[in-house]
Amino acid sequence: MNRSAKLFVVAGLLAVVGMAFRVSWNALKDVAHTIGADTVAAVVYPLVVDGLMAVALVATLVLEGRDRRFALRVLGFYTAASLVLNYDHGLMPGIHAGTGHHLADWSPANWALVLLATSLPVGSIYFGSDLVAKVLHHKPTAAAETPAAAPAPLAAPTPNATAAAASVYLPKPAPLPALPAPKPRKRTGKKSAPPARRTLPELLAEARQLAPDQTRSAEALRVALRCSAANARAVRDALAAEQAPTAAPGLHAVTDPESSPANEPEPTTAEDESGESAA
Repeated sequence: MNRSAKLFVVAGLLAVVGMAFRVSWNALKDVAHTIGADTVAAVVYPLVVDGLMAVALVATLVLEGRDRRFALRVLGFYTAASLVLNYDHGLMPGIHAGTGHHLADWSPANWALVLLATSLPVGSIYFGSDLVAKVLHHKPTAAAETPAAAPAPLAAPTPNATAAAASVYLPKPAPLPALPAPKPRKRTGKKSAPPARRTLPELLAEARQLAPDQTRSAEALRVALRCSAANARAVRDALAAEQAPTAAPGLHAVTDPESSPANEPEPTTAEDESGESAA
């Protein structure tokens, strides 16, 4: 609702309340004359009753909680009292004409109405002062002072509260279906399969085609031929036997006759030299 519409509603409400107050003013003034009030008191009497109703209404809009309920009870009581006195004023024409001296023809009802009419001014002093004090000492709550655009910060959940909330609100996960067994992967490397089992002659034939540095030891032969250590040693021994020099059967070594010690001249002694010279 825009501001102009609000102002129109408030102005209309004030006009209706003013006219209703004027209608009730006449009845309450005549009732005050009947219970013995003078002219000035009779003119002020409607303000005591209907005026406190307005104060209680404003207090109801300001106060909260138990104080608001108290203001509502005061507003309801004075509204009912004003209604009863206005109703009695309509039933008793003598009150309006100023010739009647009773508020009701039946004595108990007259006593009750006189008690009600005379207690309203005293009640206005008490209840009106209490309502004004409550309004002056009223402090708005923190929720009312907090702007609507700034929500209150949320407290961090504790681990226990989070686990409890998850166990209550989160559905249990469904069991996962069984996965198929993985297929064996194909070898994509360049590594070739090991050679088939070979005999010793086959290994020896391959060893003859190797470089000399690959046949210098059994370990080098094992790596080059990709065979067991026993086969490598056998191949090494066979290669060593092939490379060793062989002598013809029945032959023996002949020495050089010139280098034989028998052909060397015997050394001459001093005695021999002297004999030869004497001869």
